[in-house]
Formats: sequence, C-alpha cells, structure tokens
Amino acid sequence: MGHARPMHIAPQGAAAVPDSAGLTFFHADPWGAAMARLYLPAPLYAHLEPHLATLGGLVGGALDAEAAAADRNPPVLHHRNRRGEDAQSIEYHPAYLAMARRAFADYGLAAMSHRPGVLGWPAPMPPAAKYALTFLFVQSEFGLMCPVSMTDALARTLRRHGSAELVARYLPALTSTDMDTLSQGAMFMTEQGAGSDIAATAVVATEDGEGWVLHGDKWFCSNPDAGVALVLARRGASGAGGEGEAPGLGGVSLFLLPRLLPDGTPNRYRIVRLKDKLGTRSMASGEVRLEGARAYLVGDPDAGFRQMADMVNASRLSNGVRAAGMMRRATAEALYVAQRRMAFGRRLVDMPLMRRQLVKLIMPAEQARSMMFQTAQAMEAADAGDETARKLLRILTPLIKFRACRDARRVTGDAMEVRGGCGYIEEFPDARLVRDSHLGSIWEGTSNIVALDVLRAVEREDALPVLAAHVAGLLGNQGREAWMGAEALTRAALRNPALARQAASALYHATSAAALGWEGARLPCPGRAALAELVLRHRLSPRDPLAVTDDTPLEDAVLAVAA
Repeated sequence: MGHARPMHIAPQGAAAVPDSAGLTFFHADPWGAAMARLYLPAPLYAHLEPHLATLGGLVGGALDAEAAAADRNPPVLHHRNRRGEDAQSIEYHPAYLAMARRAFADYGLAAMSHRPGVLGWPAPMPPAAKYALTFLFVQSEFGLMCPVSMTDALARTLRRHGSAELVARYLPALTSTDMDTLSQGAMFMTEQGAGSDIAATAVVATEDGEGWVLHGDKWFCSNPDAGVALVLARRGASGAGGEGEAPGLGGVSLFLLPRLLPDGTPNRYRIVRLKDKLGTRSMASGEVRLEGARAYLVGDPDAGFRQMADMVNASRLSNGVRAAGMMRRATAEALYVAQRRMAFGRRLVDMPLMRRQLVKLIMPAEQARSMMFQTAQAMEAADAGDETARKLLRILTPLIKFRACRDARRVTGDAMEVRGGCGYIEEFPDARLVRDSHLGSIWEGTSNIVALDVLRAVEREDALPVLAAHVAGLLGNQGREAWMGAEALTRAALRNPALARQAASALYHATSAAALGWEGARLPCPGRAALAELVLRHRLSPRDPLAVTDDTPLEDAVLAVAA
C-alpha cells in the first residue's frame, strides 16, 4: 500500500476571506480627518495629522500584531527570584512592552495633557487631541490603554489635590515619556465587600508616628505593579488592622501609595495573584494585600471619595472613548468585508438587509465619536475655570460611559457576524474586540451605578438645564420635541430611580443626535445629518414595530460616505 498523499485545497481567492491587514485606519476612516479637523485648532491639527496617519498605519500593521500576541500571552506573576528571595515581579510579553513604548514614549498619551513638548508641540495638548489619538490606538489595543488612562488620570488628580511636595516628588515621573524614568499609575479602590459601595471600604489607614500605613486587601487592582497608585482607605486607630474611626464616606480618605519607598526599598504590600479575565488579557489585574504599606495622605482627609472621583470620572470618560474606538474598528472591519465579499453573485454591501445592518453598526459608533469630542471640549473649558462647562462635563461623562460602553458590546458582536465564521476565530480581531468590549460596562461603575450617577449630576449639581442649553445651541429647533421628552423622562427618573437607565439613554441619544446634526452642517456632510435623523427616528421617536417604514434614503446617504 502506498503512502497517502497530502490533500491540497486550492485557495478561493482574496475576496473569499477579506483581510484588512495593512490598511491605514486613519485614512480609511471616512470621518477620521474631518472630525479631528473640526474639533481641533487648525495649527494643532496640521501638526498632528502626520502622527495620526502614522498611527493609523500601525493600527493596521505592527500594533495590531503586537496586540494579538500580547492577548495570547498574558502577564505572569513571579513571587520569588531565582535565588529564592521574596522579590515579586510581573513578566510581560515583549509585544506588550513594545506597545507600552509606543503609547507612553512615542505618542506620550499619558503625558500630553500635563506638559509641553509631547510630539513636538510647545504646550500641553487639549483633551480632544489626546482622545483623537487614543480613539485610533485603541482600535488595535484596549488592555494597555487602561494603564495609560490611569497614569494620565492619576497625574490629573495629584495636580488638583496633592500637596506641593507630593506633586514635586511624583508628577515628573508620571508624565515622563522616557521609559527608564516613567512611573505608571494605578487605582486601588475595589474591595470584596465594597465594589461600587465606597462607604463600605474596609482597608484601614493608621498613623504610626512617621506617617500613614495601610492594612487590608484590595480585590481588583489593574496595573498592580505600577510605580504609584491612589488608594481609598478608612482612617483608623493606631495599630495594624484597627477598625475605621468613622462610618460611611466621611471616614474614607485618599492616599498615594508608592511601589518603592524613597530609599528604594519595596513598600509593604504584595500582589496575591493575577486575575484570569474574559478580556484585556494583555494587561495585568491582580489582588493586592496591604501589610503596613507606607502611604501619603492626599488633600482633605474628609473628602477622599470626592477627590478620587476626579480620577474615576477621567477613567470613565476614557472608557467611553475606548468603547468608541472599538466600535469604529469593528465597524471598519464589517465594512471592509461587506465591500469585498461576494455572495450569490453580489457584493454583501449591495444587499438591502446587509446595508441596513451596516448602518445599525455605524450609527452607535458615530454617536460615540461625537460624544467623545463634545465631552473633550467640555473638559477643556472646565479645566480653564468655566463653571457651566464643569456642570456639562459632569453629566456628559457618565452619559458616554453608560451608553457607549453598552453599545460597544452589541456593535462588536454584530460586526463579527458580518465576517461570519472567520470572525469567530482568534486569528482575526473580531473575537478580541467582543471580549474586550464587555469591560467598559463594568469597570469604574456598572451600568446601573453610572446611570444613577447621571441622576446625581441632575439632582445635586443642577446639570440638566446646562445640558439642555448645550443641546439647544447645537440643534436649534430640530429635534426639540425629542429633547423635551428626554428631559421629562429624566425628571420622572428622579422620583423613580428604576427609570434611570431609560433616562440616561434618552439624554445620550438626544445629545448625540444634536451633535451629529451640528457636525453634518459644518463639515458639510449629508451622511452625518442622516445619522442624526436616524437617531431621532429610531432612538427617540415612538415606533410601531409592525409598521412598514422606509429609511432607505437615509441609509444610502450614510453608506455613500462610509462605504
């Protein structure tokens, strides 16, 4: 009997399995340059355009390959060195380290809001610039952007609330673009018995004559080997593990926890283990046990949570931005496939039902991008001292975090379906996008918590009239009826919190529709104006599920630009 000959199956051609590898994602984005140009000052956009273009090439090439490799090779915690000494370290795959260099050093994403000189620009950059670059970077890699965001947010919080001594000691390393001097940031807040309920914080901070020391366990700490972390702890009586002196939020203070003490010795805390997560596998998240760790009080001891809220809100906004970026990548992949895949003698993009499905991906993705830039503008004005902008930022932040992160879960899943079976395998980016997209609705507050935070912004800071004025300024009379309905629903939710999610969605859709219409008039872009109308029709207007409707003209206007 002869040897069996290997079977060779002839490839069916490139069009059979379209592959976007090598695509320059900034130029391939039909709204990428136009939106950045609209929201950035002209000189800054001209300066950043080559950097955006280069990063867009990396997203379709080296960065994407590194993200896939780091996802397949998660970090490993080592408790001892080879001499048997207790010396904890986390081993990262070289691909993750390469991505970290790109984010922290090459593009300075954690530093550009805090100091001049990043990417050769002579001043700190506005939030819109940082988020335009982040939006592009995250289209390849989500996990690393958590440490980048926390480093940026920690620097922001330290500058606002830390003493001059702490700022002078730690801010330069947090804002360094030199990997040898960089100190990454983290936030240790979550405990087993105190997830979103910060008043239940049990980690205790005590004074020992030399300063503050911390005892207790933090349950979910991302970037656990960061150079510095902000930690919430309850002030307690002297002695390790003593109970806190005051119940509720009033007894919780904010502390800066360095990984290394000023003399270079390790601080007294250890990483118990790393988490085995559904997504963001490239980045380490762990459980930390504080064993008399030296820490420094930040700001007002009775305002710990209010001060930590600065970092939490910055991280929430970053989650919304990252959700927007992931939706854009997922949508770009679906469009790429639909334009090139043939079925039954026709391109997928020419089939009516597929065209409708693609528009249903594009609409939430572009809503999120518009909200990202609108919130970035509010942040810039708020940081300059504008009280009205501060209130606007206060409500826009939980809105984008709530709705964009929820939309990302659906958009990434539906986009994977366009690629079919190939989308379900790990060789393409779709599966990773689906896994990573679930994080945004959980970290820095679940959907329920963030929707209730929208109501807090309305009730405690009178943010609804500010948002109403902002929306009116964007849309004029168009969509006024829909806004009034969203406003009425929000006031009803103040009386019945069970309506909080419905109200948050309504406010988000009304605001994003106004922004899309405003952008469409200024670009000018019929496709963006059509998206605004689709949001009004499908997210804010009463609809009979059995009625025969025809959105084809609006869908065609969107796809004429996007596809």
